[in-house]
Amino acid sequence: MTVIPQRQKRAKNDFPIVCVGGSAGGLDAYTRLLRNLPDDMGVAIIIVNHLRTVATQLHEILPHHTKMPVELITEGLILRPNRVFIIPAQHDLHIRNGEFRLEPISKPRGWPNVITVFLRSLTRHWDGKLIAVIVSGYDGDGAEALCGIKDVGGITIAQKPETAGQPDMPKSAMESGCIDFVLSPEDIAREIVRISRKDGSDGIPATPHGVDNP
Repeated sequence: MTVIPQRQKRAKNDFPIVCVGGSAGGLDAYTRLLRNLPDDMGVAIIIVNHLRTVATQLHEILPHHTKMPVELITEGLILRPNRVFIIPAQHDLHIRNGEFRLEPISKPRGWPNVITVFLRSLTRHWDGKLIAVIVSGYDGDGAEALCGIKDVGGITIAQKPETAGQPDMPKSAMESGCIDFVLSPEDIAREIVRISRKDGSDGIPATPHGVDNP
């Protein structure tokens, strides 16, 4: 029997992906979210953080807050569940055939749009459930792609602005009109767990659009 090298194996594109987009103040949201997620729920967590010129340290910091392996994304890295993946600086992120693809950042000046770029790639190239989460940060990256996530049956979540260090990004997401839930990081984790257990597999929110659980 031929053994296929690890990097040549193709993952099935049918497990849920959670894309967490953030910027300034995002570290607090990431750690609060990961602390409340189990390590075996069959979901891949992809953190898309705005870093244009400074190398990220999230792959060194976040392992202290989760039992899931945390990996800095490299070209051709295979997407797998029960892992946390971190975008590197100065790159746009795409997905093709179950692998990550990196390209030079397409917007080197002004506010990056790396979250929007990746969310749009997911809507075109991923078969499983999609969950888009927008947390603390400046500007409005990601907001333009949220309606597209909903169009393919995904679920969209914004961090409750009063729980965010920088509320601009969550507020921009809410203003898109395509947010299902507005929650604290801890409640975002609970919602992800609920979805991963297929309680929310039909894509219908358990609460009205734009509000959190009472």
